[in-house]
Amino acid sequence: MPDRQDPRTPRDVLARYYRAMLDKSADDLADLYAVDAVHEFPFTSPGFPPRFEGREAVRAGYRAAWGAGPAQVEEIEQIAIHDTADPEAIIAEQVVRGSLPATGASFSVPGLLVLRVRDGLLTRVRDYMDSAGVAAVRS
Repeated sequence: MPDRQDPRTPRDVLARYYRAMLDKSADDLADLYAVDAVHEFPFTSPGFPPRFEGREAVRAGYRAAWGAGPAQVEEIEQIAIHDTADPEAIIAEQVVRGSLPATGASFSVPGLLVLRVRDGLLTRVRDYMDSAGVAAVRS
């Protein structure tokens, strides 16, 4: 949990978010969220929910997805981070690259994250992933 004396900035939280993805750590990811946070997937993929409501739903959802998924994220290329007029919000453009260890096939999934951070914790995430790319990786 963040030190309430020195809350994490949205950029700090984004860096930790990426680290949790690389580590496939649902616990590290969920610990970045406020208890009542919402994580939305506006471009859904088959078999993936449109949103997680609350920290524990994020934890359970990512634990299930990453535990069942064959993909290994190897790199997150940060294309750009856009600051907004709202100091609690940033937008990150990225490309997630990795491989499927069973086949050796590689993948590349572009995406956009809109993060809202208050008191060092994510309160809302809008996760715009290339749904066709995600579906291809999951199959």
